[in-house]
Amino acid sequence: MKAFVVEKYGKDGARAAEVPEPAVGDRDVLVKVSAASINPLDKMVRNGEFKQLLKYKTPFVLGHDVAGVVTRVGSAVHGIEVGDEVYARPRDLRVGGFAEFIAIDVDDVAPKPASLTLQEAAAVPLVALAAWQILVERARVKPGQKVLVHAGAGGLGSTVIQLAKHLGATVATTTGTATEELVRSLGADVVVDYTKEDFSKLLSGYDLVLDSVGGANLEKSLTVLRPGGLAISVVGPPDANFAKQLGAPAVLGLVMNTLSRKIRKQAKGLGVRYQFFFMQANGSQLRKLGALYDSGKLRPVIDSTFPFERTLEAMAHVEQGRTKAGKVVVSMEPDNG
Repeated sequence: MKAFVVEKYGKDGARAAEVPEPAVGDRDVLVKVSAASINPLDKMVRNGEFKQLLKYKTPFVLGHDVAGVVTRVGSAVHGIEVGDEVYARPRDLRVGGFAEFIAIDVDDVAPKPASLTLQEAAAVPLVALAAWQILVERARVKPGQKVLVHAGAGGLGSTVIQLAKHLGATVATTTGTATEELVRSLGADVVVDYTKEDFSKLLSGYDLVLDSVGGANLEKSLTVLRPGGLAISVVGPPDANFAKQLGAPAVLGLVMNTLSRKIRKQAKGLGVRYQFFFMQANGSQLRKLGALYDSGKLRPVIDSTFPFERTLEAMAHVEQGRTKAGKVVVSMEPDNG
């Protein structure tokens, strides 16, 4: 089958290749891929940023989001049948959405939301799971709380705005001038144009800040939190819990804690908390999220669609910051340009 594989770690390490169709285990479903989408995580994995923790053996197929049609099921699979339209964020070490077929553990798969096309559904899993795991599981956001989401027009930010509003929060976001209207339409109550204003001078008393920018932006984010408030970053620096989550040796946990010592110390000095976040595959959560898409509480935001043959171009489009809003989708359908 055709696929896009990481041959070696680094910026030029991915290429198109012919690879064998994946083997299907007892608990696997084989999915004929209709569409996939690009995530910043694809670049990070390609570049080897997590190679001490996620030990992929090169060459491996890249791609963390997928939607398609089930063509075969393992002997221990129940509740998913051949012909079903599904979507998934396959678990780490088993990714591979940039291919004609992928074998996915049944626990990671959910029926595609009926209201979405396969191309729209491919834009959803990773960002929707991240939003759910941050807002519902980690921060336990309640009605009336205040949430600041950075980069609100992005794939993750646009999803977090919608889910936070659904949970009853007051939502602020940072974005550029061109996407102010979009983030308001998604439910943002307060919009800060980062090209003109400094959010840290305008906002205060927030319960949660979600940072996907890092660096000085993360440090400033600590200052807008109420006492005891929580800043969560998806770009780092990582902490010991990340190593623990991935089952890494304790010594790597110490390394992670060293990397995040400065920001954790700053947070403690301000009486607030800092945590790194790395999402996990979860089919049952995708089922709950699917219901929210079908009820109109959530909607995907798609920047552009590329044909499958141009997957590397699609990745470059995201890497070079050319995305205006939302996700970039790669489609197997021949008519997409």
